Amino acid sequence: MSTRTLLLLAALTLAACGNSTERMPNLLNISQSGSAGPDEFGVLPTEPLVIPEDLAALPRPTRGQTNRTDPTPRAEAIVALGGNPAVLSRASNDGALVRYTGRFGVSPDIRTTLAASDLRYRQQNDGRLLERMFNVNVYFQAYESLSLDQYAELERLRRAGIRTPSVPPNPAQ
Repeated sequence: MSTRTLLLLAALTLAACGNSTERMPNLLNISQSGSAGPDEFGVLPTEPLVIPEDLAALPRPTRGQTNRTDPTPRAEAIVALGGNPAVLSRASNDGALVRYTGRFGVSPDIRTTLAASDLRYRQQNDGRLLERMFNVNVYFQAYESLSLDQYAELERLRRAGIRTPSVPPNPAQ
């Protein structure tokens, strides 16, 4: 072999040994990435701070209440769609909805139960030997049998006579 070939082979071998998780954490395997994961609620856009004309007119700070700079996405969406954001201050039916959805009982430890069940499932479907040895992500493969084929379901609904006018066409066709 020539020297150039050996140098190229050595460079490729060293490049293959590199650890890419230092540059970008694997978000599908947060427990293995060495971090607690992203905090999607850590950074929120807020309104700019404004000093009012009369500081005595400011409401007294109350724990758990909103302030003037808090974002109000629901109100902003209503205004953007041409609605009246004052309807948000009216009494809502959220309490009735929560009571209705919990009418058959609520398990207080549902997150823990689901996490344990998911861990058992992933341990039983953790890939083949070489996939485990080389830390290949088998997340989508493990859950493939549980995923819904949206276009097959759409055809099933249409055969049953259910109209689906807002569904886009299948891009595979």
